[in-house]
Amino acid sequence: MDFSSDTSAPAHPRILEALLAANSGMAPSYGADQFSARAVSLLRDIFETDLEAYLVSSGTAANALALSLLCPPHGAVICHREAHIERDERGAPEFFTGGAKLELLGGDHAKIAPDELRAALAHRNPSFVHETPSMALSITNLTESGTAYSVDQVRELTGLAKASGLAVHMDGARFGNAICSTGASPADLTWKSGVDVLTFGATKGGALGCEAIILFGDMRAKFAELQARAKRAGHMPAKMRFMSAQMCAFLENGLWLELAGQANFAAVRLADILTRRPDVTLEHPVEGNEVFANLPDELFKSLQNAGLKAYHWLNGSVRFVCNWSTSDEQIEEIRQNYAHFG
Repeated sequence: MDFSSDTSAPAHPRILEALLAANSGMAPSYGADQFSARAVSLLRDIFETDLEAYLVSSGTAANALALSLLCPPHGAVICHREAHIERDERGAPEFFTGGAKLELLGGDHAKIAPDELRAALAHRNPSFVHETPSMALSITNLTESGTAYSVDQVRELTGLAKASGLAVHMDGARFGNAICSTGASPADLTWKSGVDVLTFGATKGGALGCEAIILFGDMRAKFAELQARAKRAGHMPAKMRFMSAQMCAFLENGLWLELAGQANFAAVRLADILTRRPDVTLEHPVEGNEVFANLPDELFKSLQNAGLKAYHWLNGSVRFVCNWSTSDEQIEEIRQNYAHFG
């Protein structure tokens, strides 16, 4: 009963097969190979636009490098106070931007409240030398609470940001789960709604370790700068073909959406089982592959003793994370233990 994290999940067999196929003969270094070209082509098809993309091995690197393109050292990035870039990246965005601040806002279920963003932007005054002006907005989809921004919600936030001259970044470590939850197209949920840069996650979705930094629209002109920043930061692997091969396999034939859909469905089933007890409630809506449940301490300890792997979250709830490989047997084991401890 391992619901600890989707980063604890195995890589999908098709990803591993793609790596073996890429491991044949010689190939140009540093992204000049056929697999890298294929990965960009697939992303352009999926997002229905001419984009630039650069691959890195971790979500932290992807977010930090992306934000370094959008915010100078003397600026600030607006994000939710529960955002991954604030809670879990050890100051990487500040480090990669050369010192930019994170300006933290609130909102239910880790979604930035539009009124809070309006208030923050109303007080923005870049000409005031003592202020650290906000220069970019970062939103996370899925959020750190497992909830999904709809197209309309993204458009509202990006509209406010763009009206004040801010660029927009989307942390899409679980972007596939957000797509499956909202039913939106990748284009509608990103560049058509005002997103300038997307960090597109494959690692949590079934890859071995691969994330894409995607530049839309005018941001494509910064691709050379992104490459230079990545090289300087040690994120330009010589054998890029092995990262690109993962991304190709992840995207081809819609595998990324198939796997995200499986994880989301498992989370819905799990939530249904957990909430059958009257003393268990959900902290957040289940709109992706995560379930945040308020469990009595004795119940949680009993489940842990029975083999459950899950963790208390910051708000005291227990976070269960499903992944592409979460099996019917694991869900059934939860149900049986629940019945036993009921």
